[in-house]
Amino acid sequence: MLETIKLTSEFWSRYQEVVSKNVIPYQWQALNDQLPDAEPSHAVKNFEIAAGLAEGEYYGEVFQDSDVAKWIETVAYSLREYPNQELSERVDRLIEIIGQAQEEDGYLNTYYQLKHPEYKWANLRDNHELYCAGHFIEAAVAYYQSTGKRQLLSIMEKFVELIQQTFGSEAGKRHGYPGHEEIELALLRMYDVTDNPMHLELAKYFIEERGKAPNYFEGEKEERQGKDLTWNDDNHINFGLGYEYQQAHLPIRQQEQAVGHAVRAVYYYTAVADLAKKIGDQSLTETVKRLWQDIVERQMYITGGIGSSAIGESFTCHHDLPNDTMYCETCASVGLAFFANKMQQLELSGEYGDIFEKLIYNGTISGMNLTGDRFFYVNPLEINQFQKHRKDQEHVLYERQKWLKTACCPPNLARFIASLDRYILSEETETITIHQYISCEYQSQGFSLTLQSDLPWNGAIRLTIKSKEVVKKAIRLRIPEWTKETVQIYVNQQSKTLPIEQGYVTLEESWQNQDTITLEFDMSPKLIYANQQVIENIGKVAIQKGPVIYCLEELDNGADLARLYVEELADVETQELPSLYQGKALTFTGYRMAGNSTKMYHDKGVTFEKTALTAVPYYAWGNRGYGEMRVWLNKY
Repeated sequence: MLETIKLTSEFWSRYQEVVSKNVIPYQWQALNDQLPDAEPSHAVKNFEIAAGLAEGEYYGEVFQDSDVAKWIETVAYSLREYPNQELSERVDRLIEIIGQAQEEDGYLNTYYQLKHPEYKWANLRDNHELYCAGHFIEAAVAYYQSTGKRQLLSIMEKFVELIQQTFGSEAGKRHGYPGHEEIELALLRMYDVTDNPMHLELAKYFIEERGKAPNYFEGEKEERQGKDLTWNDDNHINFGLGYEYQQAHLPIRQQEQAVGHAVRAVYYYTAVADLAKKIGDQSLTETVKRLWQDIVERQMYITGGIGSSAIGESFTCHHDLPNDTMYCETCASVGLAFFANKMQQLELSGEYGDIFEKLIYNGTISGMNLTGDRFFYVNPLEINQFQKHRKDQEHVLYERQKWLKTACCPPNLARFIASLDRYILSEETETITIHQYISCEYQSQGFSLTLQSDLPWNGAIRLTIKSKEVVKKAIRLRIPEWTKETVQIYVNQQSKTLPIEQGYVTLEESWQNQDTITLEFDMSPKLIYANQQVIENIGKVAIQKGPVIYCLEELDNGADLARLYVEELADVETQELPSLYQGKALTFTGYRMAGNSTKMYHDKGVTFEKTALTAVPYYAWGNRGYGEMRVWLNKY
C-alpha cells in the first residue's frame, strides 16, 4: 500500500512539505542540542556515548530514546515523497550508531546502559524500556518498508528475541508488561512484515497479561524494596490514580470504561483491536468496541481531544469535559487516530472514518504551528485572562513552544502527518473502500484511481478510473456524518440514489476507462450542541463547517470573549486569510454583552449589542499572535 498511493492534496501536501523541509531538520537540530534557548535533548549523544563514540553522561527523561525512533520513522515516510540522499545517509549513519550501541545479547536502552545497567527490567511500571523498544520497532518497520534496508529491522529483531526470552508465562520468565503501552502495537506491525509467529505471540502475551492478579507492578515494587532505586518514588504512585493509570487494574476482557493515562489507553486499545482482527477473537472485538464507544460517546472533546485532566494526563469520568483546564495531549489525539484506523480494519463502520477525519483536521495538527517549528503538548479549547494567574492551570499555554522537555508530541505528530497516505483507502479482492477524501493517485493491479478533493474547504469530490480493461470492483464510499442527509452522488454525470449502510454507499459497477464518480457534500456552516450532561457547555454552541471546528480569537474579536453570543449563522461569509495559508475564516453577526454596572454584584440586568464576529479554524489558532481563544460560544 505504501508504494501505490501518491498524495496530491493541496492541504496535506503543504503539511507534508512542512514536515519534510522544516520539521525533520528542525527536530534533528533539537535531538542534537543545536536549538538556542530551547530545552536540550541530548538524545543522539546518548546513543553515541553508549556506542563508545563519545564521552559523557546520560541526559534526559527515561524515554529519551523514543524521540530518536520517531524521528527515524518520520524520515522513512517522508523519503517516499521527498527523496533526499543526504538525509538518507544521515539516517543510515545514525542506525549504524544505534547498532554499535546495542549490547551483545540484543539489549538496547541508553538510559539503563549508561545510568543504571544493574537495574534492567527492574521498573517496568515507570521507566519505559519496552515503550522505547516499541517505538524503535515501528521505526524499523517503516524504514524497511520505505527503503528496503533491513539494518534497523535486524537490530530490533535481535532485541525482540531477548525480550521474548525475558518475558512470558513460562517458569523462570518475568510475568510482566510495560507501564506505558506501545510495544504491543509495534510487535503486531513487525509481525505484518516478518510473519514471525513469535512477534504475534509476544504481543498477545503483553496484551492479555496486563491486569491479571496478582498485579505485576505490586510484586515489582516489593522486589525493589531495599535496593538503591532512588529515582523511583513509590509514595506518589500513578498520581493517586491506582493501576487504572496504566490500564492494569483488570484483564482486558473485563474492562468496561476507558481509564487512566489517555495516550497509554489508546495505544493499548489500538493493539487490542489489531490483535482481535489478526486472531479472530470475538471477545476482544466486543471489548474494544465497548471501550471505543466509551471514549467517543462520553469522554471525547469536539476536536477529537481526549484526556480531560492534567493529573496523570488522564480520563476522569463520563461527560467531564472542561474547556479551560483540560489536557488533550497531542499524542493522545494521534493515538486515537491510530485506534480509529484499527477499528476501521476490524469492522466496517463510517463512524471510525468520521472520528479519524475529525482528528486530522482538528485535534492533531493544532499541536504544531503552520511553519513546523513551534509545538503544543496540551491543546486547550479555551484561553482566558485568568489562566496565567492560576498555578493549577500552568499546563495551559497561550503560545506553542520551540521544544519540550517531554518531547513526545512533536515527533509523534510529524510521523503521523508524513504517513497520512496509509489511511486514505483500502482494497480487498472485490472492493475498494474510500475512507478519507484526500486527493491522491492510487495505482492497483491493472487500473488506477484518481481522487480529487479540496476538503476541508470544498465538498466537491471526484474519482476517475483509468484502465485498459473493464474493472469489476465495487467502490465503497464513506458518507461523512456532517453531510449524510444532503449528499449527492453521480456516476458519469448520472444521479444515483443509494442507501447508506454502516456509513458507506456502495457502487456495484463494471468500470471502464475514464469513468467518473462525483460526490457533492453539503458544506454549510452549522451550530453544534454538546450533550446536556457536559455541564460546561450548557447554553453554548460550537461552529463546524465540513470537518473543521472553528474558534474565536481575541485578535479578531477583541478581549472578553466570554461576553460574546451567537444566534444563528444565516449571514456567514468566507474570508481568505493569507496568514493562515489555506485557512479560511468565517465572518458573521453576533452579540456582545454590555455591562451596566461597576458593582461586583447587582440587579440591573444586561444589554446586548450586535457585533461582527470572525471565527478561524481551531487547528490554526495562535499563529497570528496571542490572546484569548474559545471554541464553545454562548448561545443567544
